[in-house]
Amino acid sequence: MTELQRLRAAFRTALNLPADAPVDDLRYQDNEKWDSLAHMSLVATIEDEFSVMLDTDDVINMSGFAEAVRILGEYGVDVP
Repeated sequence: MTELQRLRAAFRTALNLPADAPVDDLRYQDNEKWDSLAHMSLVATIEDEFSVMLDTDDVINMSGFAEAVRILGEYGVDVP
């Protein structure tokens, strides 16, 4: 499984989305399932999946899938 597939799976799991739900364009404001509790679940899932510890600014700034890709890149995770 590629890093991109792993990140998509993390989003689907944390936000309780169907296995085939598109997530690449997902944004915090655009999804009713992505509330503050789901956000913390998403952060925990991403940290576990990629063995990283996101700092507070990154947790706050993770406003969408594309932003998660960018943030993970800062931690050495190459998600194309």
